[in-house]
Amino acid sequence: MKSLEIMVIDDEPAIRQILSAYLSKAGCNVHTAPNGLDAYARLSQGDIEIAICDIKMPDISGIELVQRVRAAGIDTNFIMMTAFASVDTAIEAIQAGASDYMIKPVRNQEVMHRLLKLADLRGLRAENQVLRSLVQGKKEDFFAFNSAAMRDLDRLICKVAPTDSTVLVTGESGTGKGVIARRIHQLSPRSNEPFIPVNCGALPENLMESELFGHTKGAFTGADKARKGLFMEADKGTIFLDEIGELPLLLQVKLLHVIEEKSVRPVGSEQMRQADVRIIAATNRDLAQMVAEGKFRQDLFFRLSVFHIHAPPLRERRQDIPALMQFLIGRGSSAMKTTTLISVDSEVEEALASYDWPGNIREMENIIDRALILADAGRITFADMPAQISRISPRVLPDNSNASALLRDQVRQFEFGIINNIINEVCGDRRLAAQKLGIGLSSLYRKLEEFESFGLLIDLDKHQ
Repeated sequence: MKSLEIMVIDDEPAIRQILSAYLSKAGCNVHTAPNGLDAYARLSQGDIEIAICDIKMPDISGIELVQRVRAAGIDTNFIMMTAFASVDTAIEAIQAGASDYMIKPVRNQEVMHRLLKLADLRGLRAENQVLRSLVQGKKEDFFAFNSAAMRDLDRLICKVAPTDSTVLVTGESGTGKGVIARRIHQLSPRSNEPFIPVNCGALPENLMESELFGHTKGAFTGADKARKGLFMEADKGTIFLDEIGELPLLLQVKLLHVIEEKSVRPVGSEQMRQADVRIIAATNRDLAQMVAEGKFRQDLFFRLSVFHIHAPPLRERRQDIPALMQFLIGRGSSAMKTTTLISVDSEVEEALASYDWPGNIREMENIIDRALILADAGRITFADMPAQISRISPRVLPDNSNASALLRDQVRQFEFGIINNIINEVCGDRRLAAQKLGIGLSSLYRKLEEFESFGLLIDLDKHQ
């Protein structure tokens, strides 16, 4: 069972002792209070998840305690206990805000059963809150890359995903480090638990510790209620620390402690909380160089890089570009709710394949999305391309250049030979031929028309 923060509130020492011993043995962090006022003082810190509380107590009743806690906005669930079996008392407790009700003498097994039910409900509620705020756990469309480098990368993902190993993902901006992290989570035994992405570079430095590790009520100015922190939100799941190189040295020390001890201490608290979290970190910076410069802790670097995955830039795997372009066009069309079949001019395809993509896949996504908005009649042309693509257009060649004309003719003959061989290989199936060539079907048809205009004919009738 997930480690829970529990409080047992009863004026009978024997009950407090028995329940405390049993729940501690079950893995809970247990606190006790002999009366309602002491309990309220401790509950005000905001980190107690479930309170098991007697109704009849000498100072204030359990029902009054629940009412005060609810009025203060403290997020604690109550299971009420009473020796006075009364339906009216049970109704009053539930109306006050209690979650459950038991009659003394309570049995340990019954207490555990009630706790597990409440823990599940709290977990669902917490996960829904995080889903709304961070949109985590969202399934990503996964593109099956063709290049050897990306096949090797996928093999590494499949190897490390079933383990609990910490993973460091490196690569240039836009290479898909976040997609890699999410795929590791989705292929892991933790896939049904939260996936919490954190951009370390976007967190305000003065709030970074409380955002990551949580805080108690009143820990600092503005902390009007307790907060679990992103590590505890990710309990049983995965936390993805993007841009880990932006983490200040003080926070690096605390993160190292979390990795080694598997526990966090909220700001303002003296108690550690167990955090069963798998850590995936990512950066586009050279952490080894940062270690040499004293900007990143060497011990943390070693802890994070237990398993290293490097995402290669797009310019080093150009064979992925044609199919990736078609994938992004399909995904973009679906997002725009476009039913028109989108074609791409062959010269656009050639230019995209020649471009160095300094922004990698993210840049390609932006260019494709822009082109889909501008495209007329379902056709992407050079007019729909941004300046950095248009500058490398192969369209304009000097008409009086015999060498250029000869080169174009040789390239055309070379393309014709390849396409003719592939079409014969797939027995005239043009769709399959386009897939094997890594181009769109419409591009293949335009190539066939171009060949025909130069007297280069592919005999498709023999395959009918």
